Amino acid sequence: MLGGTEFVGRAVVEAALGRGWEVTVFHRGRHEPPCGVRSLLGDRTAPGGLAALAEGEWDAVVDTWSAAPRAVRDTARLLSGRVSQYVYVSSCSVYAWAPAAGYTEDAPLVEGAAADAEQTDYARDKRGGELAVLDTFGAECSLLVRSGLILGPYENIGRLPWWLNRIARGGPVLAPGPRDLPLQYVDVRDLSEWILGAVETGLGGAYNLVGPRGHTTMGGLLDACVRATGAQVELRWTDPDVVLDAGIEPWTQLPVWVPAGSDLHAALHAADVSRAIGAGLRCRPVSETVADTWSWLRSLGGVAPRRPDRPAVGLDPAVEAKVLGA
Repeated sequence: MLGGTEFVGRAVVEAALGRGWEVTVFHRGRHEPPCGVRSLLGDRTAPGGLAALAEGEWDAVVDTWSAAPRAVRDTARLLSGRVSQYVYVSSCSVYAWAPAAGYTEDAPLVEGAAADAEQTDYARDKRGGELAVLDTFGAECSLLVRSGLILGPYENIGRLPWWLNRIARGGPVLAPGPRDLPLQYVDVRDLSEWILGAVETGLGGAYNLVGPRGHTTMGGLLDACVRATGAQVELRWTDPDVVLDAGIEPWTQLPVWVPAGSDLHAALHAADVSRAIGAGLRCRPVSETVADTWSWLRSLGGVAPRRPDRPAVGLDPAVEAKVLGA
């Protein structure tokens, strides 16, 4: 596992250990890896930073890298011939904007990406990472996991933790409508189990990896937050036009939510995932994802870790109060 100490990487490692696998974690040493792994230290961005991987053989490698594609290229080349399968956790962001609702793995891809590129933007960086893996390992030995919205314990982006903490404070809560707005996401543990199953069966190619369209709704997600926290709240369902007219940014200021019928909703909550489901994807109910995330969050005192390279999420209480008051 390249990384393996935070969010997706950590979940993959814990799932692999749960299966009795022998796991090596290559990381920078900023966070402690799960107990029971072999730990190798290095920094993919530094000269000679891959030295710890110069020797050894593995059945598979899982890589979640999101920055300069050349780091994926360098790692793939170094491991070539010593790893049977390269799993790259990519993103549905690699599709050319704006993908139509129901887009499959055959949808057009973003242009301008390169395997040897420096860091540019998220979409081209992820596509460049895919190209780096394909260039070295070929299509049959490359598994491109194009994930969508990922939620669950260890989340270091802040989306579900923000909603949980906001609802835990109680009182009237700005709930962006409509209540039955379909959402699409995947629990990080379900993502991890699918990846490991794919490794066992030797899957190759690209897969949209997110739960089925409408696995839950905005109402289902927020109701689950209310039940998990036990807070005394009033969810005030608010028309999308009111939210947007107040200058509130979908997705960032109100995490997870984007207006129905928009390009953002088609891209983030309407991917075709029939291929992944056919290959064994199983998704737990939203109530379990939310309850387990709340338990984990409370174990940290309510403050979730945050990736410094991602924008802050959440709505200013003063803005929320102003909209509710209107």
